[in-house]
Amino acid sequence: MPMNRQRIVFCRLGRVDYVETWDLQKRLQQHLVANKRSEAPKDLPHVALLVEHPPVFTLGKSGDESNLLATQAELEAAGATFVRIDRGGDITYHGPGQIVGYPILDLDRFYTDIHRYLRDLEEVIIRTCADFGIQASRFDKGTGVWVTAEEGNERKLCAMGIRCSRWVTMHGFALNVSPQLDHFNMIVPCGITDRGVGSMEMELFEKLDRVEVENRIAFHTGQVFEADITIFEADDAAAWLTAYLEGETTH
Repeated sequence: MPMNRQRIVFCRLGRVDYVETWDLQKRLQQHLVANKRSEAPKDLPHVALLVEHPPVFTLGKSGDESNLLATQAELEAAGATFVRIDRGGDITYHGPGQIVGYPILDLDRFYTDIHRYLRDLEEVIIRTCADFGIQASRFDKGTGVWVTAEEGNERKLCAMGIRCSRWVTMHGFALNVSPQLDHFNMIVPCGITDRGVGSMEMELFEKLDRVEVENRIAFHTGQVFEADITIFEADDAAAWLTAYLEGETTH
């Protein structure tokens, strides 16, 4: 772990367009990369975005487009879009009822190990699920977090896919709290054909408070990465991000 304790600022942005958020991630990543390459780097905090997207299917750079099962007409009828992106992994779905997290972390200040980073993201979600009485775990055939009623009946609760440039991360995870699960029938999720998809509310048979789940994600991120956590809401988050990207704040 780093010698100096790090700080991660969570920005809760609500429902936002996927491509708009992707562009923001790239700007944040470039900002952290430029800072670490400067002659006098600042002690900038890391950033994590918490968002919800309108229905969108995204295909990673190594993914197989045949795993999108819907036609263009079917996508339009569902109010969904399809975007090819620069993360690893195959196809996945984002939509209302998910908590999508995008940690923009400079791993040089934690550890330079992508495998460990993915396992730590999984650990954050596993601990979050445990807070709500859901026993979740890893699955040896793929990245992400799953629940298992019995072998062969694993259900994926959280998909993950990342991109890293000069050890600064982007993209992240999508945790199913209460999404419209039939949208997953329009794809082969993450290219896995023999396992299902679930949600936290489906496992619990009860409604969950999204903010409470997000708060537990932020708490466990601080615990797993041994970092101090700050959370900004909505307008305050947008204002802080603007100042951060313009170099007007290191706090």
